[in-house]
Amino acid sequence: MSATVTTQQAGPVTAENILRLFPEIDTSLASTSQSHDGDLAGYDEEQIRLMDEVCIVLDENDKPIGSASKKVCHLMKNIDQGLLHRAFSVFLFDSSNRLLLQQRATEKITFPDMWTNTCCSHPLGVPGETGAELDAAVQGVRRAAQRKLDHELGIKAAQVPLNKFNFLTRIHYKAPSDGKWGEHEIDYILFIKADVDLHVNPNEVRATEYVSADELRAKFKDHSLNFTPWFKLICETLLFQWWEHLDQGLEKYMGETQIRRM
Repeated sequence: MSATVTTQQAGPVTAENILRLFPEIDTSLASTSQSHDGDLAGYDEEQIRLMDEVCIVLDENDKPIGSASKKVCHLMKNIDQGLLHRAFSVFLFDSSNRLLLQQRATEKITFPDMWTNTCCSHPLGVPGETGAELDAAVQGVRRAAQRKLDHELGIKAAQVPLNKFNFLTRIHYKAPSDGKWGEHEIDYILFIKADVDLHVNPNEVRATEYVSADELRAKFKDHSLNFTPWFKLICETLLFQWWEHLDQGLEKYMGETQIRRM
């Protein structure tokens, strides 16, 4: 016969008792109500929910300090005081060496409706996506890239294996979006060559298009099109040189340890 175990509760499950017993609990989530958050009023509900995701807060040398919500990291009033977080930009090329572009959805809180590279997002402050040293951080952003390619474009992990993501360099940049929101990131640049099946999430992506290098250059001359600031920076400085060496010689651009400041 099995023994019966009786547990004795320490007291009522009240906020006061729990916080006394567990002082390490972060109470900021409980004191924040999305429905009464003036910074997020009027935005798409799904995009508001994603603003609770936890980004990796960094010093200027890409060393993790801690974590903060996506909302906190993207408010310009915080960025202007130096708040910096980790990000990644994926450039996915098909077997014809065409680059997959996406147009960000109208629902996006930052940089809506702008054209950009295949996928741009953040590793989260969760096991598997963090890393203090460069090798661990690169592996973390590869996992995050795989996750977000599925979330935004419906690209399954089997089509974009972790070991196929080539890390090139890191770019430190700052850019406003609309006055309230912006970006201040150390952005890991990942190249991958793969033929993939797209199942686009319309809450994330408005449109997609594969382009050659010459077609992309022509798009930048079309003043009716708007591009994200990080994509423009990369295109104006490095992208086309990397692209020319996609099939031969890319290795000399991979694994850069110095952070590029732009």
